[in-house]
Amino acid sequence: MAAIDPLVRELSQIVGPDAVLYRREDLIAYECDGYTVRKQPPRAVVFPSCTAEVSAVVKHLHERHIPFIPRGAGTGLSGGAIPLGGEVIISLVRMKRLLHVDYENRLAVVEPGFVNLKLTNAVAAKGYYYAPDPSSQYACTIGGNVAENAGGAHCLKYGVTTNHVLGLEVVLADGEIVEIGGVPDTPGYDLLGLLTGSEGTLGIVTKITVRILKNPEGKKTVLAYFDSVEEASRAVSDIVAAGIVPAALEMMDKTAIEGVEAGNYPVGHPKGLEALLLIEVDGISAGIDDQIARIVEVCQNRNVSEVKVAASEEERARWWANRKTAFPAMGAISPDYLVQDGVIPRSRLPEVLEKISRISARSGLRIANVFHAGDGNLHPLILFDARIPGETERAVQVGSEVLKACADAGGSITGEHGVGIEKKEEMRYIFTDEEIAAQIGIRDVFNPQNLLNPDKLFPKPGRCAEMRTAPGEAR
Repeated sequence: MAAIDPLVRELSQIVGPDAVLYRREDLIAYECDGYTVRKQPPRAVVFPSCTAEVSAVVKHLHERHIPFIPRGAGTGLSGGAIPLGGEVIISLVRMKRLLHVDYENRLAVVEPGFVNLKLTNAVAAKGYYYAPDPSSQYACTIGGNVAENAGGAHCLKYGVTTNHVLGLEVVLADGEIVEIGGVPDTPGYDLLGLLTGSEGTLGIVTKITVRILKNPEGKKTVLAYFDSVEEASRAVSDIVAAGIVPAALEMMDKTAIEGVEAGNYPVGHPKGLEALLLIEVDGISAGIDDQIARIVEVCQNRNVSEVKVAASEEERARWWANRKTAFPAMGAISPDYLVQDGVIPRSRLPEVLEKISRISARSGLRIANVFHAGDGNLHPLILFDARIPGETERAVQVGSEVLKACADAGGSITGEHGVGIEKKEEMRYIFTDEEIAAQIGIRDVFNPQNLLNPDKLFPKPGRCAEMRTAPGEAR
């Protein structure tokens, strides 16, 4: 029998023997997150149950110069929680309490392992909800949402996680505990904004104060079918240009529709559609019908083949379940898929979607597009079969080409999934060597030994000019 790593005994003294995993069979579940292209087991997994234990574990690892990674539910899609160097994973799933709700000031305080959707469920009886709604909200944690600055279908109107974070308790890379924010418009540097979306490279969040919102008086949802991706794309810009700011404005193309109809929540979308839009408006009841009528008119002006308004809450819920389970539904039409997450100006949707179509044809891999069209946050799902030699590598290459198309259109390489290890080389598409070095300099202030989630988010400076040419193109 192999000897137990002395580190395991030391960590067990801090959190208890039932809160440390170290056997190979137990570590397999932690060798990757939602990005399954690369896998590596951690040295150990630790489950602290409070901030003091997180601090003690971090101090112990810091003193011994042992790298470590914070992890939530493992639903991240960019490889940000993958322990490529055999790091210790600090899992925060046992810190899952709702600590406080203040309805008068419209805020809630949660631990990082508290599941996103549970917050809305907890405050729903009082007529409140938590706005950020990633598709994985039934499983993802709010701590993970903070790390990735997660968005969701309704971020067009309500913003992403950073717009709803009021305060953080953070354990720094050396184990020090700090409190940041807590009061709106705190003077000084925006450290909340810096930490939100830092992908676990600046600190480990152990307590989060978030904004909760009052439920809108009214809400209506429209489903519009199109025989042309271009017409559907142009309808997106026309709706916003008409002065309407939907709560959500989602789009799926033909391949994505095929996937969701083969999944667990089909709704009977007609066969042969090229695209659909799912559009939701909410707010004061008076005026919603006028907005819906205007949306229907805009769609009709773009040659919509059919447009309808949800007749009941049950029908609306079915439409949204169909959309929100789009990613896993792709498993019904492909053995494997790789999710991308680029952002473009919505006026460039027709052009970029056409580029993605050409990339798909050239590579021989199908690409399903399902995305937050209203704010130009694309989610091309690259379908492939990992059992075929070389196809995984081709899917990764295709993903990089898609991100280059987004960057060339004046966009970004991520809108809500983060960079992790998946896109860190593609950071060169949008940043110069000097800009990357400046950001690494900020990281080094918080994490000078690079022990906290090491080698994520940033490439080593260099090769920027080279990377600005798309993969497969002439340099």
